[in-house]
Amino acid sequence: METQLPDEASTVRALAALAQAQRLRAFRALVVAGPEGLTPGAIAGLLDVAPSALSFHLKELAHAGLVTSEPRGRNLIYRASFGQMTALLAYLTEHCCQGAACEVTEATSCSTC
Repeated sequence: METQLPDEASTVRALAALAQAQRLRAFRALVVAGPEGLTPGAIAGLLDVAPSALSFHLKELAHAGLVTSEPRGRNLIYRASFGQMTALLAYLTEHCCQGAACEVTEATSCSTC
């Protein structure tokens, strides 16, 4: 299945969401967590940030399409949206190598995503 590249507006929204240190750290923590995701409490503990501040940051990441949330019991589980992350990277590198197709190596790809 071919990944559809985001439009310019959604790319700007995603980059703006990541252009804040706490949001970038939260997103990276969710990428490390993988498909299992993390609860807001676990993320707050990892990042040593107040849960109320984290809630705002997670909302911004979700609005940008970079994370998803799913209710599980009394908690929400947040996950990085690997499809959106990959599409964002593809958009940013679409015209690298002077527009020629680039060879993807194992060092630059994630086989589990």
